[in-house]
Amino acid sequence: MPNLAATIKEEIRRLARKEIRAQMSPTRKAAAQHRREIARLKQLLQAQEKKIARLASQQRSAGETADGEEADLESFRFSPRSVQAQRRRLKLSAQEFARLVGVSAQTIYHWEQGKGRPRAAQCAALLAVRRIGRREARSRLEDE
Repeated sequence: MPNLAATIKEEIRRLARKEIRAQMSPTRKAAAQHRREIARLKQLLQAQEKKIARLASQQRSAGETADGEEADLESFRFSPRSVQAQRRRLKLSAQEFARLVGVSAQTIYHWEQGKGRPRAAQCAALLAVRRIGRREARSRLEDE
């Protein structure tokens, strides 16, 4: 008789473990998925905080130069050679330079060949690009 009771107890334990495993498996998978999602959201948050800090810095520097910028825009003279020189100085393709200025690559080619002239808003963008260096240009392109 003691052998039968031990066998029944052992079978009950085995079935209970099996049932617990079946219940825990989806929970473990969900917990792992939640951890991955949390890690992804943390990375996204850090990237957004970095962008906010950079934009705040740009806004502060733009605020400091806003007065000088209006005077610069009035005295701005467009030259196809200056567009080429700026693009070469920053070591950017026409496509990348166009993204910085906010126009198409074809427009950049036309400006460089003297077939077109920038509008006032585009002149302001060209002026802004004159003030940045290679690193700043690359970081702006990566952030887009």
